[in-house]
Amino acid sequence: MNQKKLAFSGVQPTGNLHLGNYLGALKKFVSLQNEMDCIYCVVDLHAITVFQKPSELHDNVLETTASFLATGLNPDKSIIFNQSSVSGHTELAWILNCVSRIGWLNRMTQFKDKAGSDKEKASVGLYIYPNLMAADILLYKATHVPVGDDQKQHLELSRDIAQKFNNDFNCKDFFPLPEPLISKSISRVMSLRDGTKKMSKSEESDYSRINLKDSADEINKKIKKAKSDSEPIPDDIKLLEKKPEALNLLTIYSELSKTDLKKIISEMSGKEYSFLKTKLAEALIEEIVPVSEEIKKLLSDKSHLKRILKKGSEKANVIAEENLKNIREKVGLI
Repeated sequence: MNQKKLAFSGVQPTGNLHLGNYLGALKKFVSLQNEMDCIYCVVDLHAITVFQKPSELHDNVLETTASFLATGLNPDKSIIFNQSSVSGHTELAWILNCVSRIGWLNRMTQFKDKAGSDKEKASVGLYIYPNLMAADILLYKATHVPVGDDQKQHLELSRDIAQKFNNDFNCKDFFPLPEPLISKSISRVMSLRDGTKKMSKSEESDYSRINLKDSADEINKKIKKAKSDSEPIPDDIKLLEKKPEALNLLTIYSELSKTDLKKIISEMSGKEYSFLKTKLAEALIEEIVPVSEEIKKLLSDKSHLKRILKKGSEKANVIAEENLKNIREKVGLI
């Protein structure tokens, strides 16, 4: 069966987006909108699996929307909306809760990581949110999903749920099995303070990350203070793998300069890390500061951002309702 290509992805509105989000997801989103139909969602329902202050959640949804637009997403090319504005996400999530199996969810490593040692105190939403993620994707019959390493397991679950639904309700190929789109370049941007940890909004120190709203001065300070190494840059990647912070800086510079990592290592070998940091700061300022300025400009007109979300939700709802009508019929709901 030939299925029209459609990409779906969502970003949680949990505060400042950072360089990891930009290189790992947003740049890919922008390039995809020139290759296929795309739906990009601010997943505010996923955000509330852990408690959010209502006023902060409201502001973070708008800031994430501004970040989408500032990095190049075009609401005339892609559908951009917030998840909670299309009720089909939660309706399909309930249906898929009844298709998905507890054993499948028990294997999800992210729940174990996020819930920590006291799983009994975690919200039910945090436990079953992979089913909501499956609903996000399958509601639009998405064929492709750009994912990072940490979401591959959830996409596999979405495929399992789609397959089981198709089998249970005798509707072969009703839901496509979504394919992962994994970036061929950088897969993970690591913390500037600890090269063994992924760059994260939740890390306490703001010096661990480059935020998309950072100024040139802030970027300079953070790169100067970034952990590296006291010895000159080696020419062997195997030696660099034992110096994760140093390798992270080189990898980021390789991505920003659109130059193969091996070539960057060759060019930088023997030099002090201060030389690399100067080059990296310059590249970051050139790439991030225009985005930062555009985000701030967009946030000065929140009504404009809300209009974009409303228009996007109307477009998304047309697709969702048409698919839900067929899903209800398959399940036997009146």
